[in-house]
Amino acid sequence: MKRAAANAGDETPGGTSGGRSLRPLTGLLAAEVVSLTGTRVSAVALPWFVLVTTGSASQTGLVAFCEMTPYVVVKAFAGPMVDRIGPRAVSWTADSVSAVAAGLVPLLQSMDLLSFWVLLVLVAIVGAVRGPGDLAKHIMVPEAAERSRVPLERATGLAGVAERLASTVGPAAGGALVALLGSMTGLIVNAVCFALGSLITALALPRGMGQAANQKPAPAGEKEPGYWRRFGEGLVFLRGEPLLLTVIIVVGITNLLDAAFNALLVPVWAKESGGGPAAIGVIGSVWGSAAVCGSLIASAMAHRLRRRIVFFIGFLLAGSPRFLILALGAPMWLVLVVFAVGGFGGGFLNPILGAISFERVPRRLLGRVGALGDSLAWAGIPLGGLIAGVAVASFGLVPVLVASGTAYFLTTNLAGLRPEWREMDRLRGRGRASDTLAVGAGRPAR
Repeated sequence: MKRAAANAGDETPGGTSGGRSLRPLTGLLAAEVVSLTGTRVSAVALPWFVLVTTGSASQTGLVAFCEMTPYVVVKAFAGPMVDRIGPRAVSWTADSVSAVAAGLVPLLQSMDLLSFWVLLVLVAIVGAVRGPGDLAKHIMVPEAAERSRVPLERATGLAGVAERLASTVGPAAGGALVALLGSMTGLIVNAVCFALGSLITALALPRGMGQAANQKPAPAGEKEPGYWRRFGEGLVFLRGEPLLLTVIIVVGITNLLDAAFNALLVPVWAKESGGGPAAIGVIGSVWGSAAVCGSLIASAMAHRLRRRIVFFIGFLLAGSPRFLILALGAPMWLVLVVFAVGGFGGGFLNPILGAISFERVPRRLLGRVGALGDSLAWAGIPLGGLIAGVAVASFGLVPVLVASGTAYFLTTNLAGLRPEWREMDRLRGRGRASDTLAVGAGRPAR
């Protein structure tokens, strides 16, 4: 059976008729692990630095907002640029700029030139270039899978493993670095990781990777499509794909609830329960380790499983139970069990989401459609902590945990009753949507 690894009518950049080489996929995954690990280290070091130096929780929250808002906004409009320039070039360029901006923070601090407003500008720059950089790495996965002769679900599963691994190792390393050597050391490591990720992308990935399918010449007598035409093609495609739009809505709501949970509800629970920062670290490590295991199994077996069943079971395990177990005031051992089960289930989600989107979107539209879908799915993340803070101040922690868990359950399970979800399994083995269908169809992204 032919795997759904390429769009019908799409050219395979670089070809895969030669011998198998795992270098494109391993290089891409290595670059993603390194850059994401640096970001996760910074997620510990930067808020701690701001909180210690300013003593203001509101200013600490403002720094996070100034990073994530440009990330979402710039990413939404970066798709046509990524498709036009090529994801490989965008990836290493974005990581290079991030390395410079991130490195300026400890440098200016050592020179006593780092004001709060300068910090906000540098953080905003990092967020703005991270959006296109993350998008570029994401859309190179299907071509890396083809070049390495790896099934698409396995490649997206390994990409999920890379993300989960960085999310597990990064915070632990960040906490240790900040505790032992100070927050500036963590920020230096962040800059070094961005620089290393850029170097890996430039050296390990073939030149032009991800670009050939996006550089089809315009018909004779026609001008090369401009930015807004390319942007419009992605928008039209996305609007015409019911399954992908449904996925975006579901993921967008769950992302908002996840952001509220991680940014505010867990810290408040840790404070009120007496567990403190150690409890946050333990449950995060348990969740991340279990998610890595789930992603590894998904990468090995997902192409043989019924996607719709696995998808909704994964959301059932990873969603509302963790909200409700904290609301019940359960003992720590039971909390850890629930988080372990939830992390394991969550490890299956991104491999399935990635495979669906790559199958349904023509290669030449991956950047612009992926950018729009990802930005819509991430739109609520900057607001999650703010909304949760107001809700907890008004109603208390337990009611908000119960309401959030209920909303999570209803979102993921009621949405599953819609007929669009049947397409998750129906398209398998048929190849991805052709370019001739792209103008009237569409897709989602996580």
